[in-house]
Amino acid sequence: MDDNKGQMDAMETKQQYRYWRTRILYSSLIGYALFYFVRKNISMALPGIEAEFGISKATLGLFLTLHGLLYGISKLVNGIWGDRANPRYFMAMGLLLSALMNIFFGMSSTALAFGIFWLLNGWFQGMGCPASVKCLCNWFTPSERGLKFAIWNTSHSIGAALVLFLNSFLVIYDWRLCFFVPAGIAIAGAIFLLNRLRDTPESLGLPAVEDHFNHEVEVEHDKEKKMTSAEFRSFLVKYVFRNPGIWFISCASFFLYIVRYAILDWGPTFLSEMKGAPLRHAGVIIAIYEVSGIAGMLVAGWMMDKLFKGRGSKVCVIFMLTCAVFTFMFWKLPIKSNMGNAILLCGIGFTIYGPQCLLGPIAANMATKKAASTAVGIIGFFSYLSVVFSGWGLGYIVDHYNWNTGFFTLIIAGLLAASMFGITSIWNYQHKIQ
Repeated sequence: MDDNKGQMDAMETKQQYRYWRTRILYSSLIGYALFYFVRKNISMALPGIEAEFGISKATLGLFLTLHGLLYGISKLVNGIWGDRANPRYFMAMGLLLSALMNIFFGMSSTALAFGIFWLLNGWFQGMGCPASVKCLCNWFTPSERGLKFAIWNTSHSIGAALVLFLNSFLVIYDWRLCFFVPAGIAIAGAIFLLNRLRDTPESLGLPAVEDHFNHEVEVEHDKEKKMTSAEFRSFLVKYVFRNPGIWFISCASFFLYIVRYAILDWGPTFLSEMKGAPLRHAGVIIAIYEVSGIAGMLVAGWMMDKLFKGRGSKVCVIFMLTCAVFTFMFWKLPIKSNMGNAILLCGIGFTIYGPQCLLGPIAANMATKKAASTAVGIIGFFSYLSVVFSGWGLGYIVDHYNWNTGFFTLIIAGLLAASMFGITSIWNYQHKIQ
């Protein structure tokens, strides 16, 4: 009788886990995609803002730079907070506040107001990623995080691609619609997150994910239900701030994001000015670049889990070297057709988003789930320091030199990212065999 009851309880727990893991994964994916609706909607509006107010590319790039810098700081601070917060409320609140900043931005007409509201948007945007990382690490074991993070990471490309498609039509009528409409969608998304997300398996009366799947516990602290503030600070110092692997991967992320956001933010402008593509078509081409990244993420996640047995840095080296080749071809080949440029951008998107999606699981596995949000926060801080170069820096280079100098800079950044991933891979291997 007791055996039958135990079997029924085990089956019920298995069914509950299957249901909630699926729900957590798709909810966090949709939620983070909507963060992009109110962050990457600005690229299609930049030409309209420039034309209406006579703002230079360097100044527009400064908006992107300051936004990215504050976003990076926010990811670091909110990463630490996120390790101790309930991701359900944390993520929903961030999305709601970002949507409100977009509404205020769309209602503005001065450079000062644009700057203030986009800066505030950058801070609230930093609440989305730590909450998602917290959810994924609570519900999935280290041996499956490569592919699960890759699936979640498709939210980046899905969100950016959808908002680019949407704004390609909205910008025809008024660039301000590029902020109002995505903001309305994001507000609905915040309500969706409140309804769908939950905190830990234990909060629903389920066993911890490692216990349920009989997975080796990452560290002794993971057996504890709660740490004191002093214990948590000590844990962060040991597994994050004194972990060389976290700093190597952060430097790799810095150079990777220079390439990623330079293409995303300046792609429509480059295609319009240098390749002769109409602005509407340029937006669609960059959206295709984002969609191709989805395939790159899934392939990279599968390679990390199945081919390289969790050694994601090796996958990243291969992808970044290939990315540098595609970037060179996009720059140098005299292709004027939209199809040809879209194919080359697909190559860049595939190879840049593959390693980008592995930053989270690499960091989470090094820092453990107790400090995963903090580790990803540090990497995010370095990632968005890169906007000094991809935003204001690239705008300045193109204004004072030309696009050739700008693309040469991007290729160097891609090669440096590959080098830092290589150092990370070597350090991880040596660290494990000692």
